[in-house]
Amino acid sequence: MTPAQPIPVTIVTGFLGAGKTTLLRSLVQRRQTRRLALLINEFGEVTIDGDLIRASSSDEGGQVRIHDFSYGLIAYGDDEHFVPTMLALAARRAQVDHVLIETSGLALPTAVMESLQTPELAAHFILDATLAVVDTPLLLDDRFEQRGSSADADEAVAAMFERQLEYADVVVLNKIDELNEDQLLDAEQRIRSRAPNVRFLELAYKAQLDIRLALGLRLHQPTLQAHQHTYTHVRMPGADASVLADQGRLNGHAHSGLGAHSHGLATHKHFHEQDPGWLSFTLRSQSPQPTDKLKQAIAEAAKSEPILRTKGFVRTLEGKRPQLVQGVRTRVTINLDAADAANENAETDKSELVFIGYHPSRSKVAALLSELTGTHWK
Repeated sequence: MTPAQPIPVTIVTGFLGAGKTTLLRSLVQRRQTRRLALLINEFGEVTIDGDLIRASSSDEGGQVRIHDFSYGLIAYGDDEHFVPTMLALAARRAQVDHVLIETSGLALPTAVMESLQTPELAAHFILDATLAVVDTPLLLDDRFEQRGSSADADEAVAAMFERQLEYADVVVLNKIDELNEDQLLDAEQRIRSRAPNVRFLELAYKAQLDIRLALGLRLHQPTLQAHQHTYTHVRMPGADASVLADQGRLNGHAHSGLGAHSHGLATHKHFHEQDPGWLSFTLRSQSPQPTDKLKQAIAEAAKSEPILRTKGFVRTLEGKRPQLVQGVRTRVTINLDAADAANENAETDKSELVFIGYHPSRSKVAALLSELTGTHWK
């Protein structure tokens, strides 16, 4: 009997707020007939991303299965759930075509990569590719540059960002809809200078990526050549948009002659042990929230404290329907439609927000939200 082919695994990494979950939602929606298993890893006690993907999958035939992992620990030494979950997927090999693993925004993909190489999992799974999603406007704004002391938030952010790129096969430039050609070329140059071994560089307009550029790349199969893509011409946004004369300037696929990407994985510690300054906490309020004041309060909290990511669901003065809050530093959105999708037929009497940052003060953030919204947060 011919042995079953190992299940391909794609790791999606990227710093806090890069848009990993939104990108995964679009891939799930474009999965065609693929049967997917998703492992979603969040740094915090409240799971939000998995609910958003479940709501958008339109999965009536059980072709998308989602497993939530909290506290940013997926596949690290103290994670007791990763291997059993993967072995359970292997046991129903006939129902799984591909596994997608979203790491926490504060984790490296190396833990998953190493675990896939262990005898326990190597017989059942093979790494297809590691994708690193990048918040392109923040990259161009020099927010990932090392410019402070080792105890500074900017230094810690830059160090994590660099290491996530180091282990990527594919870099996805996300949040690019408002950028022009020169800015996109600048972004590619910055990525290439930081991570010259990246195989492909892709553009995600509206946080969407052609599924053929994400799944089935076969970059780590030892006996097969890397999957070759037919490149689709990219048009720049704007009224005078045109096809670039030199598509290769934005096309990571044009870099021929690169050998198989070798990561040279070394033993690593959990990022908490490396840098215990990264913290997550959840604040809750029983009062309906004034939308505009809450947006201002979250932005002010990110200015006064090193808060890099905010997300959660809130009840506003407009009604009991929960609204989705997404914050990346001082950029904050509150979206009713997305929350409705994730909380179908749900009503809530409380608001719940997860804050992630570098040495942030929970008490100061709670006091600031309480003061600026006129409601009690704790």
